[in-house]
Amino acid sequence: MPAIEIKPEVFWIGVNDRTTDLFEGLWPITEEGVSYNTYIIKDEKNAVIDLVKSMKTDNFLDQIDEVIPLQKLDYLIINHMEPDHTGMLKTLRRIAPDVTIIGSPKSKDMIQAFYGITDNIKIVEDGEELTLGEKTLTFYHAPFVHWPETMVTYDNQDHILFPCDAFGSYGALEGAIFDDDCKNQTFYEKEALRYYVNIVANFSKPVLNAIDKLSSLDIKTIAPSHGLIWRKNPSRIVELYKKWAEYATGETEAGVTLLYGSMYGNTEEMMNEVAYGISSTGMPVEIFDVSRVHVSYILSSLWTQKGVMIGAPTYEGKLFPTMKQVLEMAGHKHIRNKVCAYFGSYGWSGGALRQVKKIAEDLKWEFVDSLSFQGGADKELLNKGRILGQKFAEFIHKP
Repeated sequence: MPAIEIKPEVFWIGVNDRTTDLFEGLWPITEEGVSYNTYIIKDEKNAVIDLVKSMKTDNFLDQIDEVIPLQKLDYLIINHMEPDHTGMLKTLRRIAPDVTIIGSPKSKDMIQAFYGITDNIKIVEDGEELTLGEKTLTFYHAPFVHWPETMVTYDNQDHILFPCDAFGSYGALEGAIFDDDCKNQTFYEKEALRYYVNIVANFSKPVLNAIDKLSSLDIKTIAPSHGLIWRKNPSRIVELYKKWAEYATGETEAGVTLLYGSMYGNTEEMMNEVAYGISSTGMPVEIFDVSRVHVSYILSSLWTQKGVMIGAPTYEGKLFPTMKQVLEMAGHKHIRNKVCAYFGSYGWSGGALRQVKKIAEDLKWEFVDSLSFQGGADKELLNKGRILGQKFAEFIHKP
């Protein structure tokens, strides 16, 4: 894509990545893709804000050249050191050796550690300004959104916030880069949630701190490093991030995430009855087969829904392994304050229920009910499963 003007002398330059399968080597983006957004400000002094992954280097450098000759680049502003935003730093430095790299105090050691660069680095303090000519930039430290060196850059004249990973989303850009041009904003909002839970959720308190810190700014455009640029309604993405961050410690949505795994179909048969019982009360339910759906997609539901129904067989005296892995990741992401229940089949002895209760205790989830059964389920047992689902949904409905 060519360079696109956001405001006079402020341009989007970036690349779409539709070939990487796993973001951070963990999170699937094969179908969705992701964009690496970079920005350039043309003034008496010229500045690029953030870079891209070490891919499609020629395309990226051509985009810069559309706006200014590379040799006339004065500043490279690094809001965040993660390699998907700094991967081509050494290449750029070879082409433009006199460029001054700007970052927060904690970025200096990281620049050396990642790229061996120690010269022409300017450290900026919280609230420090940089005048480019007609435009003045202010830098605000935003530690742990989501690394300790993170900062954001604010264009005072055009009221543009460049927050790097904050307010970003998965999803390659489909031609349109602005929210008001996009015909599929719902997709990017859904992918912003998945991105938030996968990448940022562990740092929800710092996210809220940053939102509060920046609340006095007159922000008319939010230009993150992944996903859409929000110029028509920038408050929309801020409100979403704030809501999701508050879910870390507060009330979530009245709904149920139903997780199940099944070896021979017995637990799956019961799952259908439990799901019927839940939905018969009008309670929303999302169902995931933990052996077939990547945890990346499951985490979004776990983060937002109050109830977790766990359906899994006993496997060699313990919880079905893929279910255990999902719940362990929920613990890693500090998904707390849930209400949960369990159902599942066993062969000759139980064991899964005991382990689920221990995991729920560690996660600080309230465990309220269970249904274990040997082998397959007859009509009477299936009816109990339906009742389990109904009772669980009614419990979630309680204030």
